[in-house]
Amino acid sequence: MRVATDIGGTFTDLVYVDHEGRIGVAKSDTTPPHFEQGVMDVIRKAGLREEDIQDFIHGTTVIINALTERKGVKTGLITTKGFRDVLEIGRGNRPDLFNIHYKKPVPFVPRYLRYEVEERLNYKGEELVPLNRENLRNAVEALRKEGVQAIAVCFLHAYANPSHEQEAVALIKQVWPEVAVTASHEVTKEWREYERTSTAVLNSYVKPIAAKYIDSLEKKLEEIGVGGNKYIMQSNSGTTTFEQAKQSPIHMVESGPVAGIFGAAMLGKLLGEKNIIAFDIGGTTAKCSLIESGEVKVTTDYKIEWDRRHAGYPIKVPVVDIVEIGNGGGSIAWIDEVGSLKVGPQSAGAMPGPVAYGRGGTEPTTTDANLITGRLSAKNFLGGEIQVDVEATRRAIEEKVARRLGVSVEEAALGIIRIANANMLNALKLISVRRGYDPRDFTLVAFGGGGSMHAMALARELKIKKVIVPVAASVFSAWGMLMTDLRHDYIQTYIRRTHQLSMDELNTEWERLEAQAISQFESEHIPSDKVVFVRYADMRYLGQEHTVKVPVPGGVLDITGLQEAERRFHELHEQHYTFKLEGAPIEIVNLHLTALGTVQKPTLSKLEKIGGSVDEALKEIRPVLFETFGWQETPVFDRARMGAGITVQGPAIVEESSASTVVEPGQTLSVDEYGNLMIDTGV
Repeated sequence: MRVATDIGGTFTDLVYVDHEGRIGVAKSDTTPPHFEQGVMDVIRKAGLREEDIQDFIHGTTVIINALTERKGVKTGLITTKGFRDVLEIGRGNRPDLFNIHYKKPVPFVPRYLRYEVEERLNYKGEELVPLNRENLRNAVEALRKEGVQAIAVCFLHAYANPSHEQEAVALIKQVWPEVAVTASHEVTKEWREYERTSTAVLNSYVKPIAAKYIDSLEKKLEEIGVGGNKYIMQSNSGTTTFEQAKQSPIHMVESGPVAGIFGAAMLGKLLGEKNIIAFDIGGTTAKCSLIESGEVKVTTDYKIEWDRRHAGYPIKVPVVDIVEIGNGGGSIAWIDEVGSLKVGPQSAGAMPGPVAYGRGGTEPTTTDANLITGRLSAKNFLGGEIQVDVEATRRAIEEKVARRLGVSVEEAALGIIRIANANMLNALKLISVRRGYDPRDFTLVAFGGGGSMHAMALARELKIKKVIVPVAASVFSAWGMLMTDLRHDYIQTYIRRTHQLSMDELNTEWERLEAQAISQFESEHIPSDKVVFVRYADMRYLGQEHTVKVPVPGGVLDITGLQEAERRFHELHEQHYTFKLEGAPIEIVNLHLTALGTVQKPTLSKLEKIGGSVDEALKEIRPVLFETFGWQETPVFDRARMGAGITVQGPAIVEESSASTVVEPGQTLSVDEYGNLMIDTGV
């Protein structure tokens, strides 16, 4: 069987598919700081025979946690003479332009741990000044005395020629084999000094943390008898081997969240839905991404800790284009200093969790509000495993929210849900309306523990006609991992004007990138006949600063293929920026090769139960509070008993062990042949 585990902020999820296409799921508590223990717990809880696990795929929050909590290692930087302060200077395009109290991000490497060495290449990669090895030895010795555990090396124009960085890394390993080292060209070959330096530094900062975690996880898996292939989810929506993940852990920065986005794209292909908005609500955050024509969008302009007031820290590696906000089931409701109700970004997390969990939580959360309004049943928290404290939940909402606003507990709970929905609606607009896409042209795929509870109200606001709640919705990110291939992205800065381009030189560059990909996959035991290539070029009009990612035809590129790429560029530029300049000179900035090492993926089985009576699936009828309809007597159904073809009119709630789907009045739910819930929103 093929097994995937995903560590979330609250729960660790597991999904498996056996050779007959049957799906099984399990959930257990996330166990910080020893996250690997949560993986062992959920494998044990699923009742799997370890020797049956052929492929094990893992998504983890360890890297993003280490970065945001500043729990990486003491790191030093070695750079070109004159560029010691690149990390400090950063960029001038600060997000909060008129804030006189604005402060630049504090570098992960303080100035006293940043050392310069003599060396210089020009923008073509030609050597101007050779690497001063004595300078380098002195810098390494100084960093050793300071007690650093990792070193980042970033030289000017190393994206064009990495020879000086390679020489430097070889010397560092020779004089100090124990230290973790990252050269910038190993993680990115795109230009922009600040972004490359930041990426190399952050990779070094978490490298020992990643190695320790992956080694510990691998050891525990071996102890319980899990053999077979072991992969880790990357931020580009593909997987890689444990060994490769230890070398470039920065590629795992969004390891868990992107799997659900990829899963939504795969589900869309299966169901004939090419345009999808993937929407994931977990315990801590809500995440969304837009999938157009079946393609998951990937960007290298990713930043951690960026918001409208903070510049964040750039990471120049391919990451699925995802918008993430601090609003999930565990998000805390609070009253600010002017008496306004807020929800998030603070979260109750796994421990103590929402008040309803009865684990000592005292702050009301979105989950607590959903319990009070009847959307969640006290009898169905994690399939009945959690004994819910309804009275404590009511008291918390009354004391912290209702009394201060002068409303009833139920009105306060509905207010919490309204605010949470408003926050989530803004995130959905950021990846659709704000980027020139009409949400009415898309289908919403809702997953995560809370996705199916909020999706119908949000779809109504955005005029989205259809919502899909997939099988295993609460563990869908783990399901997405089951459908992934191994993936590596090779991005090379290659600045050429298309009207002056040598087609032979361009094809040679593509061939070089493809040969590099095949060599890497061979080291991971993937034969060349299993490798698939997809090409893109980052293009812009001459004189512009920013680029548009354009699909490029495969094979040997000729003038016709280049003209097709130019035509696509004009179209995409108009979509992104509302204008195009046909006839204006076009410039290629980067070549981007996506290489997929295809692996055998499971085929999904269809539901054995077809049709049947709605009454068989009915669990109870209970009052539920809806925003525009007030209290409604609402039938509650057991998802496990609903056969393919069953149709239910809203209001209705469909419960499974770790999620509830809330169907509003006027909406219609049906079950498809695979067991997915298809909701017609009635707009």
